Amino acid sequence: MKHPQTSKNRRLAARTRLHPVAVASTLALLAGAGAAQAQQAAPAAGAQSLETVVITGIRKSLDSAVSLKREARGLVDGIVAEDIGKFPDTNLAESMQRIAGVSIDRNASGEGSKVTVRGVGPQFNMVLLNGRQMPTSDGAGRAFDFANLSSDSISALEVYKTARASSPTGGIGATINVKTARPLDVRERIASIGVKANFDQSVSRLPNEIQGDKVTPEISGLYSDVFGNRTLGIAISGSYSKRSSGSNNAFTGNGWETRRVTTGTNGTAYAGAPASNLVNFPTSGFISHTNDVRYRTSGLERERINGQAVLQFSPTKELKFTVDHTLAINATTNRAIENSSWFGPSFSGPLNGRPPTTFVRAGDVSDPVIQTATWDGTHDYAMYAALFANKTKLNSTGFNTAWKVSENLSVDLDVHSSKSRTRPDSPYGSNNVIDLALFNQGNTTMYYDQKFPVMESKGLAYDSNKTTVTGSQFENNISDQDVDQVQLSGTYQLSTDDKLHVGLGFTKLKNRAAGSNNFHGDWGGIGPQGSFKNQNVAQYSLPSFFSRIPGSGDPRQFQTFFVPNFEALRAQAIKNAQSYRPTSLEPGAPLSAAEAEAYFSPYPDFTKGNDWRTTEKSTAVYGQWDHSFDTAIPMNLSVGMRYEETKITSSSQVTSFSGAVWYAENEVRLTGDTRTFGTKTGKYSYWLPSIDWDADLTSNLKVRASYGENIGRPNFGDMLGGIALNKDSGRYNVNGAGSTGDPALRPLKSKNLDLSAEYYFAKSSYVAAGIFHKKVTDFFTTKVVQQTFPGLNQPASGTYFNAARAAGIPADAPKLLRNYIFQNYNGQPGVTVTDATDPTFLKGNIDGTVPGAQPLVFNISTPSNGGGDTIKGLEFNFQHMFGSSGFGVSGNYTLVRSGLKYINNAATTDVQAPLVGVSDSANLVGFFENDVWSIRGAYNWRDAFLAATNDNGNNPRYVDAYGQVDVSIGYKFGKNLTLQADMLNLNDGYIRSYGRTKTQHISAIQTGRRYLIGARYRF
Repeated sequence: MKHPQTSKNRRLAARTRLHPVAVASTLALLAGAGAAQAQQAAPAAGAQSLETVVITGIRKSLDSAVSLKREARGLVDGIVAEDIGKFPDTNLAESMQRIAGVSIDRNASGEGSKVTVRGVGPQFNMVLLNGRQMPTSDGAGRAFDFANLSSDSISALEVYKTARASSPTGGIGATINVKTARPLDVRERIASIGVKANFDQSVSRLPNEIQGDKVTPEISGLYSDVFGNRTLGIAISGSYSKRSSGSNNAFTGNGWETRRVTTGTNGTAYAGAPASNLVNFPTSGFISHTNDVRYRTSGLERERINGQAVLQFSPTKELKFTVDHTLAINATTNRAIENSSWFGPSFSGPLNGRPPTTFVRAGDVSDPVIQTATWDGTHDYAMYAALFANKTKLNSTGFNTAWKVSENLSVDLDVHSSKSRTRPDSPYGSNNVIDLALFNQGNTTMYYDQKFPVMESKGLAYDSNKTTVTGSQFENNISDQDVDQVQLSGTYQLSTDDKLHVGLGFTKLKNRAAGSNNFHGDWGGIGPQGSFKNQNVAQYSLPSFFSRIPGSGDPRQFQTFFVPNFEALRAQAIKNAQSYRPTSLEPGAPLSAAEAEAYFSPYPDFTKGNDWRTTEKSTAVYGQWDHSFDTAIPMNLSVGMRYEETKITSSSQVTSFSGAVWYAENEVRLTGDTRTFGTKTGKYSYWLPSIDWDADLTSNLKVRASYGENIGRPNFGDMLGGIALNKDSGRYNVNGAGSTGDPALRPLKSKNLDLSAEYYFAKSSYVAAGIFHKKVTDFFTTKVVQQTFPGLNQPASGTYFNAARAAGIPADAPKLLRNYIFQNYNGQPGVTVTDATDPTFLKGNIDGTVPGAQPLVFNISTPSNGGGDTIKGLEFNFQHMFGSSGFGVSGNYTLVRSGLKYINNAATTDVQAPLVGVSDSANLVGFFENDVWSIRGAYNWRDAFLAATNDNGNNPRYVDAYGQVDVSIGYKFGKNLTLQADMLNLNDGYIRSYGRTKTQHISAIQTGRRYLIGARYRF
């Protein structure tokens, strides 16, 4: 029988092979947490604390991260603050892309907001704050938005890549623990304040009317101290930031429609277009087209307040109480201007100098690289003004007790209640649009032969006598999520080499997403053309807003960008509604002043919209055994099992309809709104084993092997009861749309195998390589089911419609078809003319009660559990310090492959189960640091990836490869004052997305460089 003390001494000898900085960091990490939790990979509240390390610069920050990686059981990576209250990046998501296997999604302002780990998308990563599950009120999803959290009060990020019995489920990509300072772990007085001035170049690339402030402030502060012989600790931190930015997007708003190639009757080849109009038209495979082109500029304003207060009391060394509250408020306002042309499936021939519609083929998919629409000079060119304003508020209150009951037993109890609320932050609602149309657009040709969508429209010019408001939308949307959680854990030291960890957890999560949409498609105009001629509409050079995107300077591009004003348009529309009843859908007397005001305002409640409520209750119990082998080669083994049981109740209010009306050239709307409410339930339970092994083959070489199983829960939007039909999704000659959910969906399950090796070849320097393999089953897929509903008929069908077609009117001329029906059948069942002022453009309604009308077909998106496949990849990362020169370099590269791909050569209605977010990624950082200077440069790259599968139905949206260069420079005056300059996106990159082929342009977003200059003083 081996002697316990000999075993202990041998293990300690093995550990002293670490260099002194790593040892010091490790000891500091473990201070106050107790040996019982030193090697817990599960980031439960009260676990070992990185905050105990006094960090003063880049090098020691990296040392602490190396120590975390080397000492942990399982694969763990981290980023540690360079100093308490000074995180190395301005954004937490952008910090995490430095870690191998982690890549980020950027929001409209170019800022990192969500993370993908090892090809697994944001909704399948579990984000914790000090070991607690945090709510995220984005409505239908689970992905946490890191833009809501300031980096100033964060002391560390821990990324747990392997499953552990003690880790909460849901993070099949990773479990990410965001850590904040704890005063009794810091054990000293710290007081600091920082100020920054933020300049975003993208602001200067906007029209003057929507530009924000060119310079905006950021301020942060931290105070932490201990009292009463270190028995009482208080920490208070807070930050305020305001950011003005802009983004310019050239995109299609309705995606690309894809259908199988068929040859129609009467010589037509596609969408009613004669074959003579089409060049290189395919005879097999799939054909795609888009319906519109849009050019949008957006002025973004973000105001963010973060704060945290922590009170700790430790009456004895064995007992510690912690109470904390976290507040995060993030208010965003977006003023957007959009110019757009709707051309639908128009494939005109080479008329009036226009080129024919020309197709290119990629695989089995053919797209129009040139698409021509022939208009008569009265087609509408839209100029919308929008105001989007929302505020998200997070409040989290927690209580923790850490008790070392005896020399061998430690117990930890953690309780928290957290709430996130998103509300409209404007008197007009959350998402509000008014559409001003210019009715003099003639022949238009789109060119998709470059990365920028080029629209040629000769003769189009602003004429105030040809303008009127044609549509409006005022939305009230709210999102709520509450998380109440209790976690009890204990560790018992069985022997010198053995520990037993057990735990019990209860989580109740309530999610609500509700909204109302006061939408009016007044395509005939709110008042006659010219009734908005007194409105100021500024004019700019359209290409100037997109100078970084190749193709924006094409001489064929229409050159002018029109900028109306949202408030002015609304005010005039209200006046017009009191003189002219605004919509052909509601003929009758003009509206009163109160009615007109309500017509252009959000609904005051949610009785006219959808209301989705889901409650998810989970119970978990786990056990884990840790063993250290006292052998010639030191080894560690952890074996665990977690049992998880979840019950789901989903109640949904959805809107039903009784009719449909073809009320404008391309638009079909559902009518007869009624609300229904229903409830569905679901439940599931899983046993989830895990095992971690590591060995120190030499003093510098460590190898690891891990196996674990985890689950990824369905999004809340996939668990809704009832069928939600899109009231305004119907269009002439196009199916309507809707969606439904299923709370009985099984979670995605992943079986994960990891192998890795780490070589620590010098002080603060190492190289590491790893292989991972995930076997994914029960993956979520969306199938599109075509369905009809009683009473909902397609108005563009039946006896009258067939007569118009028989008269020789082509299928792609809805305006002429409507005019024929109005001229010949006005007053007949289902046909009503409301405006006969212009005999060539009669206005009115054709509804689904016309004789012979066929049922309106809806594409209903339905989630289900699909099959499975693998995610596998390689990770490489390194870090090297060049002796004592102050220079260093670090980097990583991740290669990911998966069989869960979107099949581009498949019909839209085919069932697919692709995994979004899978991509290779790389990061390279170089830095220099001495007692005065701190300089860092970073290049971050992400390869092309699938971002969504619901673009215009069941179609893909890919994001092209993207890279960004960032630089930060710090200069110290003495011991307390530091000046800092951060320069982000120095390469001034843009982000482009596309559909099944790269010709299928979906969007190209241009932002700009960003500069921050600031100072930080530590008292």
